[in-house]
Amino acid sequence: MDQSLKSPPLSALDDAFHAMIEASRNAPPPPLAARLDSLKRLRAMLTDNEKRLEQAISADFGHRCAVETTIAETLFLQAEIRHTLKVLSRWMAPRRIATALQFWPARNRLLPQPLGVVGIIAPWNYPLQLTLAPAIGAISAGNRVMIKPSELTPQFSALLKELIAARFDANEFTVTGIEDGIAQAFAALPFDHLVFTGSTRVGRIVAEAAGRNLTPVTLELGGKSPTIVDASANLDEAAERIAYAKLLNAGQTCIAPDYVFVPEQRRDEFAGKVHGHMLRMFGTNPANKDYTAIISDRHYARLEGLARDAVARGAKLLHTTSPEDPAWKSLRKFPPTVVVGAMPEMAIMQEEIFGPLLPIVTYRDAGEVIRYINAHDRPLALYWFGRDEAARDAVLARTVSGGVTINDCLLHFAQMNQPMGGVGASGIGHYHGEWGFDSFSKLKPVFYRSPFNRMKDLYPPYGASIARIEKLLRFLS
Repeated sequence: MDQSLKSPPLSALDDAFHAMIEASRNAPPPPLAARLDSLKRLRAMLTDNEKRLEQAISADFGHRCAVETTIAETLFLQAEIRHTLKVLSRWMAPRRIATALQFWPARNRLLPQPLGVVGIIAPWNYPLQLTLAPAIGAISAGNRVMIKPSELTPQFSALLKELIAARFDANEFTVTGIEDGIAQAFAALPFDHLVFTGSTRVGRIVAEAAGRNLTPVTLELGGKSPTIVDASANLDEAAERIAYAKLLNAGQTCIAPDYVFVPEQRRDEFAGKVHGHMLRMFGTNPANKDYTAIISDRHYARLEGLARDAVARGAKLLHTTSPEDPAWKSLRKFPPTVVVGAMPEMAIMQEEIFGPLLPIVTYRDAGEVIRYINAHDRPLALYWFGRDEAARDAVLARTVSGGVTINDCLLHFAQMNQPMGGVGASGIGHYHGEWGFDSFSKLKPVFYRSPFNRMKDLYPPYGASIARIEKLLRFLS
């Protein structure tokens, strides 16, 4: 498109990107000291503005529990930065790679190298953590970073843009494209790597746009993460942990337990226990400051529709009040709800819920559960509760998912030494810790030939000795 025909936001986006690309191509890779300095500036930005960021996120949600923002966003990022500062020099060092015997005394090395410019399209549900966690990996790998935040968090996005601009050069780290309708143009830019966190539907659009430039992508998508309560499980303990994980951020978590498999004969007992824990944790008052609001009226209406469809198809709801109760609806607080008797044909079992609705599905044997999971898209997370190690290992061996937590939920995501990433419809690629550093680096193989290597013996003209050399190479191969 001719530059003069572009709207001002698109023109500014284009200008910012090309300036960053030019800077990345003309400057040497940043040394360790520069990367550590960038990470420390980012840490200081979080520390100095923690309250402002918390308030902006809460304003965008209508209400966001401050403790949830602290634990799931701020402290998580602080821990990741602290970990990266400690080990970055090791990550950056050339890696010794074994050299085949026939090439001795040559040597192989793997050199981590910045890709250049990394684009991040961030979601709204954990706007701080899911924006800056991939940025930490990209910065540690020596890249420049351009962020496109969500349109659903305008106050947070504007604040983040202000705070990053105050501490970083625009060609180093910037927030852009906070206007509506910019996401598609952002995804179409020829980044050296593009990160997207969001729905599977939008992930396909982003991947298609990136594919036109052959831009490598990391897609952190969602899906329906199953939770299995084995017959050997402590039912009350499982119910409490599942209730907490489901209602964190009012269920607006990509790795939340989406639905629960429970042994047929224990369905009602489990339903009562998990509902009781929901009530104990969050009570019956919609003004409870511990309970987070749904992000928008449209998302609230979507959840209402899922609940109505489930009831119309024969499910029973356990909740303190209807989501249409004016006291709850006016605050966009969706009442914690257990859906007893969920069936595959219900809409709630066909799309990611992303809210505080917990369907319970019954089963008679573990094979039935495994077949159901394997007949659907591979989930971003899977949870298993119980003491039967053989049953646990069968599920681990026969299902494929992005990550797993045993006897709890969510906690695999917080492990800095483990990768975070989906598989198939739930995502592509990984980040966190060294996995993020590697994802945003070109691990360049370099072969250093020794002056004592006899490869010259293979050059033509081929004489009588070539047969002996071939025999030796076959032996060594």
